[in-house]
Amino acid sequence: MTKLLIKLFIKDADNTANAAVRSRYGVLSGAVGIACNLLLTIAKFLIGSLTNSIAITADAVNNLSDAGSSAVTLFSFKAANRPADDEHPFGHGRIEYIAALGVAFLILMMGFELVRSSIDKIMHPEALSFSVPALIVLLLSIGVKIWMALFNHQLGKRIDSPAVGAVVMDSVSDTAATTVSMLALILSKFTSLPLDGYMGIIVALFIFYTGIQIVRDTVGNLLGQAPDPKLVKALETEILSFEGVVGVHDLIVHDYGPNRIFASAHAEVPSNADIMKSHDTIDLIEREIKKKFHMDMVIHMDPIAANDEHVNAMREKVEELLTQWDSRISLHDFRMVEGPTHTNLIFDAVVPQDLAATEEEAKKKIAQLIAQLGDMYRAVVKIDRFYVK
Repeated sequence: MTKLLIKLFIKDADNTANAAVRSRYGVLSGAVGIACNLLLTIAKFLIGSLTNSIAITADAVNNLSDAGSSAVTLFSFKAANRPADDEHPFGHGRIEYIAALGVAFLILMMGFELVRSSIDKIMHPEALSFSVPALIVLLLSIGVKIWMALFNHQLGKRIDSPAVGAVVMDSVSDTAATTVSMLALILSKFTSLPLDGYMGIIVALFIFYTGIQIVRDTVGNLLGQAPDPKLVKALETEILSFEGVVGVHDLIVHDYGPNRIFASAHAEVPSNADIMKSHDTIDLIEREIKKKFHMDMVIHMDPIAANDEHVNAMREKVEELLTQWDSRISLHDFRMVEGPTHTNLIFDAVVPQDLAATEEEAKKKIAQLIAQLGDMYRAVVKIDRFYVK
């Protein structure tokens, strides 16, 4: 069914790097979600009213909110596909993250409402009437929700979408919630205890868990979390694969939404190399990364004394000293300026974000370490931080 829907409604479906194709996937996910959830809402409202079940009725309201969530997903993909403009030069891709956060808040609101109604049901219990039609509707609902989870999982996997991922988690939570409602209905045939309200509380817990998980995953994207280490490694490997590049550092990746990634890095080249040839290599790297990784990258060229044995030996000594403080510290752009009375060791030290030291404290500590080399050596240090894992 999923492949058929993709074939019918998504032109050029395999070209998921294309923003228009990606938008079609999102619209398909939203449209299917709206249709399925509206049908489930109507069926559960009817059955919930007939059986006097707060759990089934609450589940119906939850499905109605799911239809709203699907509508949010649909419109978010439309909005995210808008081209860049003067106010948003990096495009509107982060709207997908905002949409996922909106879905999470809708889920949490329904969780709070379900807790309220379930407590009321526990305090003022009413007899729950077992009904075979109700059982059939709940079983069908579970089947539909499982299919929706699998359907959206396949779509989300194709386009790596947090908004569609939120819909998947919502469907999984709904499956668990409806299963609990079904158990309450079956058990009502064997006991007069007010299980309906307690089952409603259990449903609410599932809903809360789903909402919190989506919030946690989405907020990370909005705040600017560290990029995937596999992507970082792949980018570094790609840059170093070009002849004439001997090092890479200061790699920063900016996420402005799925398929809207911008990055920058410093590529080290021998200082005695032909500058025009090195510049041409840097341009070639940027074009290849655009082609392979579908991201815009700006690379700064750093000339270093790659073949100076004296400088390289001193660099190794400094690196060894830095690891005495913290093995994670690295350095780059190492230079030596020798004078008659002292020698300046000039470099950038990259320290981890969790290092318990301010920038000035770090400089002071490194200066103390460099002093172990002798009184003539001075540390001229710039402190950098890790922006990737």
